[in-house]
Amino acid sequence: MMISTSFASRDVERLVQGTPVSDGAGVKLLRVLTQDLQRRLDPFLMLDEFRSDNPDDYIAGFPDHPHRGFETVTYMLAGRMRHRDSTGGEGVLASGGVQWMTAGRGIVHSELPEQEDGLMHGFQLWLNLPSDQKMGTPGYRDIPAGSIPRYTAAGGVEVQVIAGAADGVAGAVERPVTLPLYLDIHLPAGSTHEVTIAEGHNAFVYVYQGAAGIGEHGRAVHERQMAILDNHPGRGGVALASAEGARLLVVAGRPLHEPIAQWGPFVMNTREEVEAAIDDFRHGRF
Repeated sequence: MMISTSFASRDVERLVQGTPVSDGAGVKLLRVLTQDLQRRLDPFLMLDEFRSDNPDDYIAGFPDHPHRGFETVTYMLAGRMRHRDSTGGEGVLASGGVQWMTAGRGIVHSELPEQEDGLMHGFQLWLNLPSDQKMGTPGYRDIPAGSIPRYTAAGGVEVQVIAGAADGVAGAVERPVTLPLYLDIHLPAGSTHEVTIAEGHNAFVYVYQGAAGIGEHGRAVHERQMAILDNHPGRGGVALASAEGARLLVVAGRPLHEPIAQWGPFVMNTREEVEAAIDDFRHGRF
């Protein structure tokens, strides 16, 4: 599908198929942004999609587990998940809501389903922290669906602004260093839309329903595929189109250009810092 527009759009550099994995206490996930893409998509470390109407795939949830050195952004499309953590934080993430958790120097939390059947569908995105914030104070924020800014663009395109800003609409969350942009966009059949992305920021599009034409040449991206966007200079963002209708995420951020040292739930800058995180967790210092 060709997109006819004067907008200077980035193009699709590469398509990525997600990898089925099991995490937590056996929750089935599609891991879309994997560890080998962390440097290319800096500051983003991981993107998982969970989607199932079979309780056996999600009912055990994610019992107590630690994190250090980054942020987790959980966006729930359908279902309910209860969060509890070692700082005393607790809340229920319901359909359409977002939980933005900063692990900082260390947090232990659990994410357990608040339902016994029905559809559970959502995403978890990991966003790296700069080195001078990795040992900061942990915390989390629940953002209900009604508090996420949204607007309707030309052609009936619906945009939810989870983070950053789009078309002058400020999102629910802003971060001053990584400047993340996180949009959920619903494209009606036959619609087009243009998203502004700052030059030099790494960006990707994940189609979670339908199919879309993405980029300068309208590259076809199908359901549950991620399109990594190129970083060519002079291109103001990405052009989107869909003949039959699509729902997708647009994610972008300013790279940190810092070393990444990861061992499971700990993401630091050096191996020594990771080893310190493991030792601190084992000895109850989170």
